[in-house]
Amino acid sequence: MKLKYFTELDGVRAIAALMVMVFHFFNDIQTTSPILILIKKITGIGQSGVSLFFVLSGFLITRILINSKNSDHFFLNFYIRRALRIFPLYYLFLVIFYFLLPLINDTTIAPFGQQIYFWVYLQNFAITFNWNWNGPQHFWSLGIEEHFYFIWPLLIFYLDKERIKIAIFVIILLAFLVRLLMVINNVETFYFTFSRMDELAIGALLAIWEFNGKLESYKPINFIKWAFLLLIPTFGLWFFTSGKALDVVQIVKYVLMAFCYFCFIGFAITIKENHFLKKFLRNKFFSFTGRISYGLYVYHPLCFLLVNKHLQLNSIILSFIVSFVFCFLVSSASFYLFESKFLGFKNKLQKT
Repeated sequence: MKLKYFTELDGVRAIAALMVMVFHFFNDIQTTSPILILIKKITGIGQSGVSLFFVLSGFLITRILINSKNSDHFFLNFYIRRALRIFPLYYLFLVIFYFLLPLINDTTIAPFGQQIYFWVYLQNFAITFNWNWNGPQHFWSLGIEEHFYFIWPLLIFYLDKERIKIAIFVIILLAFLVRLLMVINNVETFYFTFSRMDELAIGALLAIWEFNGKLESYKPINFIKWAFLLLIPTFGLWFFTSGKALDVVQIVKYVLMAFCYFCFIGFAITIKENHFLKKFLRNKFFSFTGRISYGLYVYHPLCFLLVNKHLQLNSIILSFIVSFVFCFLVSSASFYLFESKFLGFKNKLQKT
C-alpha cells in the first residue's frame, strides 16, 4: 500500500521549527522593557513547537511502520533510512561544536567524558540528572526522538493494531506517572524521555485512526471542537503560570499540549483540498522551510550566537531579521550540499 503524502505537513513541520526559533531568539534577550517582556511571554508558547514536532513525528513514523510491517527486512530498512536522515547532520554538528568552534574561539575542547552523552544520544538523561555534560543543549529533543525510533518499531512489529492502541494509552499513563514521581522528587520533567514519550504516542494514535479508516469519516469540525475545549485549560495554564514551575503544570501540560496539536494535525489533513489552511500550509515558503527544518533546528542557536557576538546590532528587529536570514542560508546550504547526498541513498533504499 502506497501511503498518501500530506504536503501540508511540510508546513506543519515549518511552523514547529519557526516556533522554536522565535522562542529561543526572544528568550535569550535580557531586558527591562515592558514591551519586550510581554513579547517574551507571548513567544514563550514557541517552546511548545517541540511538542508539535513530537506529535508529528509520532504520526509520520507510525504510519510508515504500520504500512511496511509485512515487508522484507522491516527493521533493517527502517533503521538505515532513519540513520541516513538523522545521523549525518547530527554528528556533523557535534564535530563543529566540539572541535571547530574551540579552534575559532581559541578555547579548550571539552573533555570526552563530558561529550560522550551526546555521541550516544543520552544527552537528555545527562541534562535531567545533572551529570557532568557539555554540548548543544537543544539536542535533548533529538535524544528523545532517537529513543522513540529505537523502541517503537519493536512494538509495532510484534503487536496487532488493537494492542498497539493499548500500548499507546499505557505509554500516556506511564508518562503521567513518571512526571508525577519526578515532581515529587524535585527532578526536572522537561528533558527526560519517559516524561515526554506520551507526546509521540499521541501522534501515533492519529496514525492508528488513519489505518482504521476513522479519519475518512471523522468530520474536521470535531477536531476544532476538541481543540477549543483543550485550549481553554492549556492557554490558561500557559498564560497565568508561565515561568512559575508549578508542580501540577509540570505534570499535565505536555499531554494537554500534545492533544491540542493532535487536533491541529488531524484537522489539517482531513479538511478539503480547497480549504484556506491547507493552501496556507502548502505555500512555497512553508514547503521550503519544512524541507530544511531539521537544519533550522540544529543550527539556529549557533547562528543566533554568531550574529549576536560578531555583529552586535543595536536593533532587536534588525537582529531578528539578520539572525533568521543567516540561519536560513546556513540550513539551505547544509541541506543541498550535505544532507541531500544522504537523502538520495535513503530514497533509493525506500524504492527497493
